[in-house]
Amino acid sequence: IKYHERALRSVGFHPRYPLMASASDDGSIHVFHSMVYSDLMRNPLIVPVKVLRGHSAVKGLGTLSMAFHPTQPWLFSAGADGNIHLFQDL
Repeated sequence: IKYHERALRSVGFHPRYPLMASASDDGSIHVFHSMVYSDLMRNPLIVPVKVLRGHSAVKGLGTLSMAFHPTQPWLFSAGADGNIHLFQDL
């Protein structure tokens, strides 16, 4: 994904909301509104929504993993800095 400065470590989709997120070694998580249409001739819609920051890079590694809450628009992330973050205002 062109929005990150370093390598991607994790990508996930929310099971209920049209949200997608990607985590990277630059320590950031990018949240996107995403929609795939049933008409395969139509391009998918991917709109940047928010950039979440909170993890610092340790030995070139930033945000290692992320996961969406199954029912709420919340995102959990784990970083190489040893911290786990909960982002609630997506």
